[in-house]
Amino acid sequence: LEALESGRLRRYVSDFPRPELLGREDVITMPHIGASTNEAEENCAVMAVDQLVDFFDNGNITNSVNFPNLALDRAADAAPGTRLAISNRNVPKMLGQILSVLADQDINVIDMLNKSRNDIAYNLIDLESTPSQAAVDAISNIEHVIK
Repeated sequence: LEALESGRLRRYVSDFPRPELLGREDVITMPHIGASTNEAEENCAVMAVDQLVDFFDNGNITNSVNFPNLALDRAADAAPGTRLAISNRNVPKMLGQILSVLADQDINVIDMLNKSRNDIAYNLIDLESTPSQAAVDAISNIEHVIK
């Protein structure tokens, strides 16, 4: 406070301001992040669980360190079992091969998203109908699909 009042300090920024600093034009206050408080750790645990549930239910990936972030909203009228989540090496012709298997079985794609991160690509593909086990097996057997 003395340094501000004497002019030795022009501005003071704090995420833990003392009451006597509040309201001063030469003080910038901001919220304290508190990343290592019990509350923050609990919030992080809840967030991680929510993200895992979203992955298991929808195939969406958030905040991964080794896969790309990717989220695809499901169509409101999507039937169960009509979403494929496929990870593969990030090499040419993978999408073409996957989509060819579906086309050969007369399975229509209604929405899809593909993202890559370094050597890994990840695909969410929503289908008009449930794919046959033969189609799933054929996609799994494509070279560079990660099982």
